Amino acid sequence: MAGKDYYNTLGVSRGASEKDIKDAFRKLARKYHPDVNPGNKASEEKFKEINQAYEVLSDAQKRKKYDQFGENWEYAEQFKQQSGQGTSGAGFDFSQFNFGGGQGHTQFTSTDGMDNLFANLFGGARSRRAQPRRGQDIEHPVEITLEEAFGGTNRLLNLQTDDICITCSGTGRVNKSICQACQGSGAILRMRQLEVKIPTGVKTGSRVRIAGQGASGHGGPAGDLYLLISIRAHGSFERHEDDLLTTVALPLSVAMLGGEIEVPTLSGKLELKIPPETQNGRTFRLTGQGMPHLGKGNRGDLLAKMNVVLPLNLSSEERELFSRLRRLRAE
Repeated sequence: MAGKDYYNTLGVSRGASEKDIKDAFRKLARKYHPDVNPGNKASEEKFKEINQAYEVLSDAQKRKKYDQFGENWEYAEQFKQQSGQGTSGAGFDFSQFNFGGGQGHTQFTSTDGMDNLFANLFGGARSRRAQPRRGQDIEHPVEITLEEAFGGTNRLLNLQTDDICITCSGTGRVNKSICQACQGSGAILRMRQLEVKIPTGVKTGSRVRIAGQGASGHGGPAGDLYLLISIRAHGSFERHEDDLLTTVALPLSVAMLGGEIEVPTLSGKLELKIPPETQNGRTFRLTGQGMPHLGKGNRGDLLAKMNVVLPLNLSSEERELFSRLRRLRAE
């Protein structure tokens, strides 16, 4: 019951690193891929064996179990749990069977467990195929403006997918209209364009999920694409969660006597009534004029901070008026 040696199938040692295993798989996949060997049944079967070996050895948990139990690791682990490893009393000693690396002594006290084990080992186990595997999720950084976060926006992304170069088969010659040259390594970057919608209210650190647009699966569904959002700094507005802070120039005459001024917002300008004797630095809250709440219909507030502007280049008449004011304030 020597079984298949997945390390030997990929041509790597039992202590091979994840990178060694991946590189070996790519090299063999280029050589035995059905697209490179059309109609060659032997190459097709070899490619299946390579895929099966890589599917196990590229997964840390599966590889650990394989190192312990060998090709039939799924069944050995299953019936080890069912029968109760290490229980005392009369049982069947399986230490004479080589499960691919385990040196321990395992006893099965359940005859049902033994029957099921033999049925699996000598039945359909040999024809078992590698299970479908979902593709990996991909993260992609996207920088947008504050205005785009306010109203939502679309982006056309150029995504790169690490793949095996079937066209060049390691020669470095590829169709450059399809992909970038792999320079003989067998690894290429396939380019694809995807238009995505970024919702209103996102902020720096938001993750926008685009379902099914990640890496392709191995017989399973594709992974997801996650947009990692960052907001570009704005010259007029400072964001605090969903509230916006802006500084507004307030003429001295309006600060003293009251009046109306224009306040900028992300959706246009608003008239704000200023009461008399408004002090420098006073902040007015404009409800609902801030950023949209992500996934909700309401919005934050706009905080307008007053910056009283002193007049320059006074005329002689203005100087006389300020002098008169000073005398009046001193009485």
